Order: sequence, then structure tokens, then C-alpha cells
Amino acid sequence: MSRISPSALSLQANFASDLPELAIPWQAEETPEPRLLVVNEPLAADLGLDPEWLRSQDGIGLLTGNRVPEDATPVAQAYAGHQFGSYVPRLGDGRALLLGEITDTGGHRRDIHLKGSGRTPFARGGDGRAVVGPMLREYIVSEAMHGLGIPTTRSLGVVATGRTVLREEGPLRGAVLARLAASHLRVGSFQYARNHEDPALLRRLADQAVALHHPAAAQDENPYLSLLRGVIRAQARLVAQWLLVGFVHGVMNTDNMTISGETIDYGPCAFVDAFDRNAVYSSIDTGGRYAFGNQPAVAQWNLARFAEALLPLLDEDEDRAVALATEALGEFPREFGAAFSAGMRAKLGLPASSPDETVGPLTDALLALLQQDHIDYTQFFRRLGQGARGDLGPVRDVFTDRPALDAWIERWQSFTPDPEVMDRANPAYIPRNHLVEEALEAATADDLAPLHRLLEAVSEPFRERPGFERYAEPPPKDFGQYRTYCGT
Repeated sequence: MSRISPSALSLQANFASDLPELAIPWQAEETPEPRLLVVNEPLAADLGLDPEWLRSQDGIGLLTGNRVPEDATPVAQAYAGHQFGSYVPRLGDGRALLLGEITDTGGHRRDIHLKGSGRTPFARGGDGRAVVGPMLREYIVSEAMHGLGIPTTRSLGVVATGRTVLREEGPLRGAVLARLAASHLRVGSFQYARNHEDPALLRRLADQAVALHHPAAAQDENPYLSLLRGVIRAQARLVAQWLLVGFVHGVMNTDNMTISGETIDYGPCAFVDAFDRNAVYSSIDTGGRYAFGNQPAVAQWNLARFAEALLPLLDEDEDRAVALATEALGEFPREFGAAFSAGMRAKLGLPASSPDETVGPLTDALLALLQQDHIDYTQFFRRLGQGARGDLGPVRDVFTDRPALDAWIERWQSFTPDPEVMDRANPAYIPRNHLVEEALEAATADDLAPLHRLLEAVSEPFRERPGFERYAEPPPKDFGQYRTYCGT
């Protein structure tokens, strides 16, 4: 593995040194003909990195893990997890590496992590590689989430490896994604540590989570209970934000739930077009466990697994620990409900002081109408903002039950909705599934123009611009049922 000068870039190895039981030193697979497909220039600038340097051989070497600083200690992280409800005690980074941590220009620590960098000891029979389509999907969707103001990991760049990767659909072009995260600590990390039966390891892991993501908890009488409550609060608010914009994660296993509250792992994910609580886009979610409307319940279930892992730290008396964890988990519905209700007030342009007992029924009635007529979720709310300015024609035109809609509109208008608030809460552009597929298909054929145009739209999702009209439109009627794949 080649090295670059530490003066060009320094990577800390805090995770590797502080938690060696959860880290296996490893090297990325060599890439035969690396070619940069896309680099995130604004993110690079936030990290203090020169985008032009990232386009150089040394920069591309960093993005593939083939040229890392001398002080770096790349590791494959160990974690466990419940996958579709079934516990797997040893998952880990089967095709990923944590290169190390970098301090950005704002003084914040960030992980630099690779995806698709080759087999590791956790590969479990897989080839450890990734392909162009899914890696570019993660780049697009994570940048869209950032533009929407939703906590998320971000993509720094995608590099085609020059290697052919075999998948069920045939030979595909290999790729590596470099992503940034506040950390890669996840519920599955704590499950692994608890299963390790080493109380000291569990405590060190929890202390790192407190220091990185919930520092105020360190001052509390029971810091680990405060950590649990902090993660519950962060995840409740995160999932509420998902639902407010129609995002379906697709694979909410416990190893894909972060302690930081960032969205992670954009595999089989999508945004709903026509509103449907039962929307499922993942090819492997045959039972609908992670359907759009199920996400709050799944999040609470995952957090219960986090609480179980923390029990030895909550109290020496197991019964008391269980009681404390149960009480904390009971806060999730309230936290989620408050976040969702506040978001819906903004989407509907209602005063922040509008009482929940009024907002709740108004929201429920609207969502029932959207479900009944399969109304496009994103476009409806954007048009409703124009309705608040007096033009309700486009809103009424798409509904079949006009009397029910008119009754709802009358209730809504009684609040004197504010269209400016609505425009700030309701995106004009999301990564529409048909446009994502269009961009990925073109990129696979070496045409990156549709990718960059889509990124331009979703990076500023609330500002309508001339020339981007098609990015605000629903899919064509012949687009059909949409399915996404994780690429492994």
C-alpha cells in the first residue's frame, strides 16, 4: 500500500486505538485502473482538502484506500446486528474500511470510511466489492438528504476501480465510495460489545459515544441512561424527518442505526412518489418489515435492542436497570410525535402554537385523502403552498373525492396558512426514483451529465429554478413498480 506525505493529510486513529477489540487492521484492495467519477467539492472544502488534489493520483489513492497517510491505521470495524429481526452476533465491515478520523475546518471530528474496498475478515463469503450504480445512488441520496437538512453521512467521492464485479444481473463495473460520518458507532456496535462479555469494553464504548455525540450526558448522575435517552431522542427526530419528506430507508437493521442520529447506509432506499404507508422499495424486504409507515415502530424496536445492550451500565441491579430502560424507551412515541407534529405544522403553514389536538386530526385526514387517491406526496405539498396564495386549482384537480377535499381545505384555511413557511418546509425537488435510475444508467455508460444535473437540483431542494421543471414532476405512468438493490 502506497503512502502519501503526512503534510498533505493527517488521519487520526482514535477508534482503532481506543477500541482495538472492535477493530481489525486491514488494507484496501488494490484498484487496477481507478478513475474518479464524482467528487464532492463543497464537502472537500469543509474538510480543508483541495478538490483538485482529490482528483490527483494521490487524492484518488486516498478515496480508494490505496494511498493513505503514514499515520493512518485503516481498520475493519466489528459489530453485531439484528437483520430483519434475526440476530447475527458477528457482522462487521465485510466490504468497508475506516481509514481514520479527520478534523474539519469547524473543528469537528469526522470519520473517513470506504465502501467497496475489498474483502475483510468479516466478508462472510462475499467478494467485498461494490459497483458503480449503488455507490452513485448513495452519493445522490445522501447529498439530497443533506440538502433537505436531515442528519446524514455524506459522500466525498466515488471512484470506478477498473475491475469487473460479478452479480446476479451479470458483470458490472466496480466502484468504491468514500463517505464521511460523525462516527460509525451504531446499535450493532453495542450489541457486539455486550456479547463480548467484557464490561470494561462496553463502558469504554459508551464513554466514547458520550464524548462524541452526547457530551452533556457526562455531567449527569447516570451518564449511560442519559446516553440512552439522547440516542432515543435523536433517532425519534430523525425518523420523523424521514416521514415528512417521504424517505424509505429500506434496511433498518440495528447495524444501520447510528448513535449520532445520522442516516447511514443508502442501499435499497427510495423516496415515495404516490403516498403509500405500505411502500416498500427493497428487493429483499419481501414481508414489508421496513415499509414507509413501519419505520417509527422499527426504530423503537431497534432502540430496545440498544437499551438491552446498555443494561449492565444503567444499574448494578438488573431489575432496576430494566425499569430505567423501559421508562426511557417510553419516551420515543412522545419524541417522535412532537417532531412529526412540528414538521407537519410547517408543511401545512400552520402557526407553531397550533395545538396538537387540532393538528393531529387535520394531518390524519389529509394523509387518508392522499393514500386514497395515490397522490404524489412531494408535489402535493409544494402545490398546497401555491394554494395558500390563492391558487387551489392544481391541488383540487388530482383528487376524486372533491367534497372531502374541500371540507379539509376549509378546515386548513381557517388557520390562515403561511405560504412562505410552507416553501421552506416542502421541497420542490427530491431524488425522484425514475431520475435516479436515469442518472445511474447514463453514468454506467460513462455519461455523467444527468448525474450532475440531478445533484444540482437536489442540493438546493427548496429553491425552484427555471430549467428544472422535470425534476419536480412525478414519474411517467409507464415507470412501473420500483425496486432497489443493495449491490452486494
